[in-house]
Amino acid sequence: MLLATALVMIMTPAGLALFYGGLTQRKSVLNTSGMSYAAYCIATLAWFAFGYSFAFGESDTGLFGSFEHIFFRNIAPSDASGTIPTSLFATFQGAFAAIAVAIVSGSIIERVRFSTWLVFATLWVCFCYAPLANWVWGNGFLAAYGELDFAGGTVVHINAGVAGLTLCLMLGARRDLKKEAYRPSSVKLALLGSALLWFGWFGFNAGSALAADTSASYAFLVTNLAGASGALAWLVTEWITRNRRTLFGAASGVVAGLVGITPAAGFVDASGAIIIGLSSGVTGYFAVMVLKRWLGYDDALDAFGIHGAVGIVGSLLTGVFANPAISAGNAGLLYGNPGQLWIQLVAVLVTIGFAAISTAICFQIASLVTRGGRISAEQEYQGMDIAYHGEGEQ
Repeated sequence: MLLATALVMIMTPAGLALFYGGLTQRKSVLNTSGMSYAAYCIATLAWFAFGYSFAFGESDTGLFGSFEHIFFRNIAPSDASGTIPTSLFATFQGAFAAIAVAIVSGSIIERVRFSTWLVFATLWVCFCYAPLANWVWGNGFLAAYGELDFAGGTVVHINAGVAGLTLCLMLGARRDLKKEAYRPSSVKLALLGSALLWFGWFGFNAGSALAADTSASYAFLVTNLAGASGALAWLVTEWITRNRRTLFGAASGVVAGLVGITPAAGFVDASGAIIIGLSSGVTGYFAVMVLKRWLGYDDALDAFGIHGAVGIVGSLLTGVFANPAISAGNAGLLYGNPGQLWIQLVAVLVTIGFAAISTAICFQIASLVTRGGRISAEQEYQGMDIAYHGEGEQ
């Protein structure tokens, strides 16, 4: 679990920072990477102060944790959560909160004030992420209802993807979106970032078993299969529809496959994982290349397309392919339990509604505190690195 926690940690200030930085414009690379880097720092402290208690504090409501563990109060060094120290469990879960809020940043890069982002990230971890984590993993009402989410399909990916879509609609599009074609600053950096995300995802999914056992081993296996399947599905779909085979597509397809398998990692067999990975790659491609253009929203780095839309598909397919031979008592549609698919659908709809409303409230508060959430037109034209941070190249 120490190793798994370290793997999840590297996903945010290294993997996601490089992936997002490589995909953004050259004039805003440092700001984009810095938003992920800063998100890890601010989320770690917010989780320590309030988030962990709100997510995993003892409560009878099924809606919210408690205040008993704020600032890690009432947690002794000898306390255990299952078979591991509570301090380790809390740190592991905090790394999940950090990457969830960092994912959100991909929707709004190149136009949001850094100070607004820091305030928003703090509020979002405590009042958007933590309550949903309580509902699913903290013995809340979705857990009682029977939702299957092994490592964060709803808690992390749908939550963050919908939050990103909400913010990009609130902020509006970048001012020169229709005037010029945006070019990634470095596909090489994006590839390296996706590889680090893939590497860290083994801690993300296998570590969610909270033990070095057969469940963790199988989660490791299906995570790898889904990532590879997602990459190939995106590449083939791109080849058929555009006669191109891009490395951007390969990197994005890997991430899509990993997102799709996240809720299912402890519940599906190898064949189910490959189908989920293929479905996720195709879904991610059409969400990014078709849905976004059709609806006209400016989700800059496709947080909703790759995490939100694919997270929805992965969560629903968990209700189809959950195999009781992998996780006793958890059967999906293909194994005689069609009700599980309905449960997954209800959980997805609840997550979408809660994520949109709570995100909008948190961003409104953050904008009021920092006196406006969007940078000026001049700063946007010049680029965030020079205009806002005074770093980088002209």
